[in-house]
Amino acid sequence: MKKTFIFLTTSLLFIAACTKNAVTGRKQLNLLNEGQLQQMALQEYQTFLSQNKVVNNTASKDAEMVKRVGTRIASAITKYYKDQGKGDVLNGYNWQFNLVDDKQVNAWCMPGGKVVVYTGLLPVTQNEAALAVVMGHEIAHAVAQHGNERMSQTLIAQGVGIAGNVLTSGNAQVNNVFNNTYGIGSQVGVLLPNSRKQELEADHFGLIFAAMSGYNPQEAIPFWKRMAQAGSGQKPPEFLSTHPADETRIQRLQELMPEALKYYKPIGK
Repeated sequence: MKKTFIFLTTSLLFIAACTKNAVTGRKQLNLLNEGQLQQMALQEYQTFLSQNKVVNNTASKDAEMVKRVGTRIASAITKYYKDQGKGDVLNGYNWQFNLVDDKQVNAWCMPGGKVVVYTGLLPVTQNEAALAVVMGHEIAHAVAQHGNERMSQTLIAQGVGIAGNVLTSGNAQVNNVFNNTYGIGSQVGVLLPNSRKQELEADHFGLIFAAMSGYNPQEAIPFWKRMAQAGSGQKPPEFLSTHPADETRIQRLQELMPEALKYYKPIGK
C-alpha cells in the first residue's frame, strides 16, 4: 500500500509539474522555481570565476569578441520574445559573458544568462559567426530550461516531493542534484550531457538566435565539421563529450538552415 501511495503521489507531482515550454513548445517537467535556479547559478558562477583565470575584456580582443557576440544574442532574443508577448521567458536574466583562459574546447551557459567561453574553443570556431553559433546553442539550453528539466527528472527518480519540503534551493538533496547536473568543480566542463531531444532543440534555436543576432548561421556546418575532425584523435575535446558532433547533427543543421536564414540580416544592413 505504501509503495502504491508513493507511486501515485510521484505520478501526480509529475503530471502537475509538466508545463509547455514557451520557447520550444514542448511539454517538459520543471519542478524547481527558475528564480531559485538562477540564484544558485549566480553563486556557482561567481565561485567559478574566482577560481579560474578570466581574460580581461579591455585587454583582449578575444574577450571583447565573446562579450560582443553574447550581448548581440541577448539583445536579439530579448527583443524577439518581447515582441512575441513572451518576455517573461527571460525574467531574472542578468547576462554575463566571460572568456576563461583554459585549453578545453568548451563553452556553457547557466540559468540566468551566466556564460563562459574557454580560450581552447576559439581555434576551432575560427571566426565570430561560428562563435555565435556555439554561444547561441549554449544559451538555448538555458532559455529552454533544460537544466531545470534534467534536475526535475533526477529528483523524480529519487522520489522527491513525498516529504513536501524538498523542492527548495536550501535543501541538500536539491543542491546535490544541481551540482551533479552542472558538474560544478569537476574536470569535465560545467554542463553534463543533455538528452538527444535537448541537443536537437539547442541546435535548432541556437541557430536561430545566431541568425537573429546578425551572424550567418551557415557557419554552423564548417564549424561542426571542424569539431568532428578535432575529435577524431585518441581523446576528443570536452565539448564533444557533452555535445556529440557527427553526420546526423550536420545533416539536421542543414535541414534547419532555410528556417534560420529567414531570421538572418547581416550586421550593418
